Amino acid sequence: MTSFGSPPPNTTSPSPSPPMTKKQKSNPELNNTCSTAPAATALPSSCGTLGRHLARRLAQIGVRDVFSVPGDFNLTLLDHLIAEPELNLVGCCNELNAGYAADGYARANGVGACVVTFTVGGLSVLNAIAGAYSENLPVICVVGGPNSNDYGTNRILHHSIGLPDFSQELQCFQTITCAQAVVNNLEDAHELIDTAISTALKESKPVYISISCNLPGIPHPTFARDPVPYFLAPKLSNQLGLEAAVEATADFLNKAVKPVLVAGPKLRVAKAQKAFVELADACGYPIAVMPSAKGLVPEHHPHFIGTYWGAVSTSYCGEIVESADAYVFVGPIFNDYSSVGYSLLIKKEKSVMVQPKRVTIGNGPSLGWVFMADFLTALAKKLKKNNTAYENYRRIFVPPGIALKRENNEPLRVNILFKYIQELLGGDTAVIAETGDSWFNCQKLRLPENCGFEFQMQYGSIGWSVGATLGYAQAAKDKRVIACIGDGSFQVTAQDISTMIRCGQRSIIFLINNGGYTIEVEIHDGPYNVIKNWNYTGLVNAIHNGEGKCWTAKACTEEQLAEAISTATGAHKDSLCFIEVVVHKDDTSKELLEWGSRVSSANSRPPNPQ
Repeated sequence: MTSFGSPPPNTTSPSPSPPMTKKQKSNPELNNTCSTAPAATALPSSCGTLGRHLARRLAQIGVRDVFSVPGDFNLTLLDHLIAEPELNLVGCCNELNAGYAADGYARANGVGACVVTFTVGGLSVLNAIAGAYSENLPVICVVGGPNSNDYGTNRILHHSIGLPDFSQELQCFQTITCAQAVVNNLEDAHELIDTAISTALKESKPVYISISCNLPGIPHPTFARDPVPYFLAPKLSNQLGLEAAVEATADFLNKAVKPVLVAGPKLRVAKAQKAFVELADACGYPIAVMPSAKGLVPEHHPHFIGTYWGAVSTSYCGEIVESADAYVFVGPIFNDYSSVGYSLLIKKEKSVMVQPKRVTIGNGPSLGWVFMADFLTALAKKLKKNNTAYENYRRIFVPPGIALKRENNEPLRVNILFKYIQELLGGDTAVIAETGDSWFNCQKLRLPENCGFEFQMQYGSIGWSVGATLGYAQAAKDKRVIACIGDGSFQVTAQDISTMIRCGQRSIIFLINNGGYTIEVEIHDGPYNVIKNWNYTGLVNAIHNGEGKCWTAKACTEEQLAEAISTATGAHKDSLCFIEVVVHKDDTSKELLEWGSRVSSANSRPPNPQ
């Protein structure tokens, strides 16, 4: 049973901060937080207001940092969030980055939140919330809305599109959130807010809450006491369906000669990582991950064989999976990217597809209301141990080759960069991989125990990683985040490097400067894929402006890279470190070349005959 009064299971949230004095709130240098807003007007503890209720609810569910951009419709609400001792307000440079930060925060913490203003803010954060929806992340998106008296009056407001109908923002959010609440009346505000937040946790999806700007500070009887923690109803499998699914699957797999086990990204939303490991331990099958599930399965497991990504799989992993006579896919998402342009050599009749609430066995039965964790735990007790496929893998495996000998001061190569990044990884680090060639290079990193890994494959929004790095690092203060970001992506969202510095973060950002949108080049090249080169270290130094801890370096050779990393992990281990890595524009992973060709082929299919 999941308590609404504590963070969701399988997540780590930072310990609550002690209450801050008014002086500390007005001077972030005193408490090393990144809130720069002035202290709010003190609110009496007996003051039962909507703003205080929302702030307490966010704290109860495990949110400690709220990412925001102020606007005249949300200012009073922000005062109430600042007044909550367990919340820290993180002001971002724009709404898109605030949404990306809430996404990254939710990945590390289990739930995230952002606050923006009516329409101009709501429509700016929309793209980030859509990405969180695609990745099954509970993000509470709060928007400061129009004065409650303006609804239904035929008035035209600023920040609107010039129509007396204010519903455009709501209509946009309806398709990318699992619940929406427009709070313009105190009578039902309590119910609307609680229903939206609890739905986000139950569905593991974002929600939208619009709160009229004149309501947060008005006392109302429904907020007369602190929010009462309550419990989300547990989800229980249909016992008969569970038993039938386990029996049919065990019969199917126990007849197989060389079965394999493949983890997919929906392991996270099903909270089934522990049950997956139980099954892997029990069955002896080799275990692989789909690319977007990297980081959800421990790679130090003795039977881990790598990433299954069709033609661009980890060496020998794809061959073992596709030659198996039975495969169990747990929480898969098969799209054109994960299937490498629909080219996977997987046959339905050989597969068991385990989704969060359903199990389908080959061409046979499909059983619903069977929950993933329940199913995997029960199946582990029914399978015969079979390590045939893993032994086959061990027989054919050849360790990765050694990079070609280099000359002194030879221009830096990407494969050399990632050799050094591999050496940086430990249980106290996490990797954030931006859309682009970093997808493929980071897939080849072997993650040590407890090393985090995140990227956004389903939505693939370039620029996501800057905000996500900010949010993830803010939630996981025990880890040093290592972000791999291409120059094209960085140009989209660079501003919130300033917020990282203000928050005292110590991430290491590798800016890979190859002069353009390399992933797009390999799908379909054109002059639009070339971007203006920036002085990236100069830009970050300008943002730093002597305030806070930030260090930059530029590496064009292996010698310069080694020296930069040594400094970032030594003298500047407590600083935000930005290392610009200059490489040739055509220096890409072999996997991107193959993947780009196949995705290009899928994109350019001619219309079917009418």
